[in-house]
Amino acid sequence: QVQLVESGGGLVQAGNSLRLSCATSGFAFTKYTMAWFRRAPGKEREFVGAISWTSGASYYADSVKGRFTISKDNKKTVDLQMNSLKPEDTAVYYCAASPGPGLAGRSLDEYDYWGQGTQVTVSS
Repeated sequence: QVQLVESGGGLVQAGNSLRLSCATSGFAFTKYTMAWFRRAPGKEREFVGAISWTSGASYYADSVKGRFTISKDNKKTVDLQMNSLKPEDTAVYYCAASPGPGLAGRSLDEYDYWGQGTQVTVSS
């Protein structure tokens, strides 16, 4: 059974940093994309960034490019390093997995597995 568990959320002041982690387990596939999405209050869930587990290639939404970085390690964990946080980054952050080769896209429909989310609140 695939499980994704996020951690690391919390309250932080604008300009500071926060690091989220997503622990994965139960993966029976070796090629997949891991991604982060977020949902701000009153808004739709949106793409933040994604990384290919095999190649390490990654890409990001324009709103976070240059501030957020996704990384992976050998312990099946994918992290989201968030720097220079802004109040508009306040949201519930979700990690997601899309089995298959290549690098999945930005659409929620491409991702089959989701974590429960972790709250990030950035105060001004």
